[in-house]
Amino acid sequence: MKSRPLSFQIWVVIAGITTGIGLLLMLLLPAILGQFFTREIFATIENAQAIRFPARVFEMVPDQEELRRRGAADESEIQNSRTVAHLLVTGNGTAIVGQKLPQEATAKIRRNLLAQTAAVGYYSDTINGQTLYYVIRKQPFPKLNLSIVSFMWDTYRDELVRTLYKRIALILGAVLVLSWLPAIWLARYLSRPLVRLEGHVQAIANRELDRPVVVDRQDEIGRLAASIERMRQQLRKQDEAQQSLLQHISHELKTPVMVIRSYAQSIQDGVFPKGDLASSVEVIENESERLEKRIRDLLYLTKLDYLSARQSVREPVRLAELTESVAERLRWRRPDLIWELDLEPAVIVADPEQWTVALENLFDNQMRYAATRISVRLRAEPVPVLVIGNDGPPLEPGLEAALFQAFRKGGKGEFGLGLAIVKRIADLHGADVRARNREGGVDFTIAFAKE
Repeated sequence: MKSRPLSFQIWVVIAGITTGIGLLLMLLLPAILGQFFTREIFATIENAQAIRFPARVFEMVPDQEELRRRGAADESEIQNSRTVAHLLVTGNGTAIVGQKLPQEATAKIRRNLLAQTAAVGYYSDTINGQTLYYVIRKQPFPKLNLSIVSFMWDTYRDELVRTLYKRIALILGAVLVLSWLPAIWLARYLSRPLVRLEGHVQAIANRELDRPVVVDRQDEIGRLAASIERMRQQLRKQDEAQQSLLQHISHELKTPVMVIRSYAQSIQDGVFPKGDLASSVEVIENESERLEKRIRDLLYLTKLDYLSARQSVREPVRLAELTESVAERLRWRRPDLIWELDLEPAVIVADPEQWTVALENLFDNQMRYAATRISVRLRAEPVPVLVIGNDGPPLEPGLEAALFQAFRKGGKGEFGLGLAIVKRIADLHGADVRARNREGGVDFTIAFAKE
C-alpha cells in the first residue's frame, strides 16, 4: 500500500470509510427500522383502542350490546391485516367479545393478563411464525371486571420494514458508488501539489536552483512549499558563496605560490632577485608564512562550519582574564602602542579555544590600524559587553555591514578572513559583533547572550 501513488492511497481511504459506514448502516438499519415500527405499531394500537373505547365510556357501565358492538370486528376489518382488533376478556382471561384468536395466542394473553400489575401492558408473541402485538388495558370497566385486549399482526410491519430496507439499501449503494467519483477527484486534487513539490525537490537535488517553488496555498502543503523555497534560496546563496569562496581562495593562494616559485627558479638559475641569497630566501620564507596563515584560516573556517551543525564542548570562561592574557601575548608586535584595559569580572559559558582565536584576530586587526593606542573595555551587567577600539582611520562608507564577510578587506587588510572567523564564532555562541565609527577611531563591540 505504501508503495502505491498517494492519490490512490487517499482514494482507497475515502472509499473504505464511505463503504464501511454504508455497510454499518446496512447492518443496523433492520434493527433501527424494526424498533421504530414496533413503537409505531403500539402507538397505532393505543390510538385505535382510545377511539374504540373512549375514556368517557369507562365512567359508565355500558350494556352487553354496546360492549359487543365495540369489541367485535366486522368482516372488512378481519380481511384488512392493518386493522387493530379488540377483545373483551374477563378477570380470569376468558374472551367474551371480539375477534377469535388461535388457542396458543389466547393462552399467552391469559398468562400476561393474570401477571400484569400495571394498568396498561405492551406485549409481542410469536404465533405460528407470525408476531402478534397487543396492548392489555386492565379493568377499564371495574364493575364488570373486564379488560380490553387490542392486537395487531406483524404482516404490515415486516412488509414495510423490508420495503424501506430495500429502498434505503439501494439509495446507499448508489451514494457509495457515486461518492467514489468525487473521491477520485479529491485524491488527485490533494496529491497534485505534492507531485509538483516532488518535481521541485528533484530539481533541487540535481542542483537546479534557478526555478522558484510556487504553490498558491496557505495550508500545510503551502507551508511545506514555502519551506522548500527557503531551502532553495539558501542553497542558491550557498552555491554562490561557495563559488565566490573558491575564486577568492584561488586568488589569495596564487600570489604567494607564484612568488615562491619564481624566487626558487631564479635562485636555481643563480639569480638573486633581492640582491643576495639570504635576502631572496627570506622573501620565500615570508611568503611561505603568509601562505601557511591563509591555509590555517581557511581550515579554521571549515572547522567552524563543521561545528555549527554540532554542539561543541563549552565551559565557564573568565572573559576578563582571557582578554588580558591575549592582549599581553600580542602587544609586543606593536610596542609603540598604548594599551588601555578596563575589565570588569565577567563569566561566559563558551569554547575557550574559539574565543582565544576570536580575540587574537580582533587584536591583530586593531594593531594593524591603530595610530597610538588601543582601548579595551569590558562591562559585566546586564550582559557582558566587550568593546575593543583603536584611534586609527574611520571605516570606509558602507564597509561597516560587510566588514565581517569572508574576503572583505579594508585598506590595510591582509586576507579578509580574520573578522569572518570572529563573526562565525560569535554566531556559534549567540553573541552579536558589530563595528562602528566613533569620534577619533573605530570600535568593535561584542554583546554576549544572557545566560
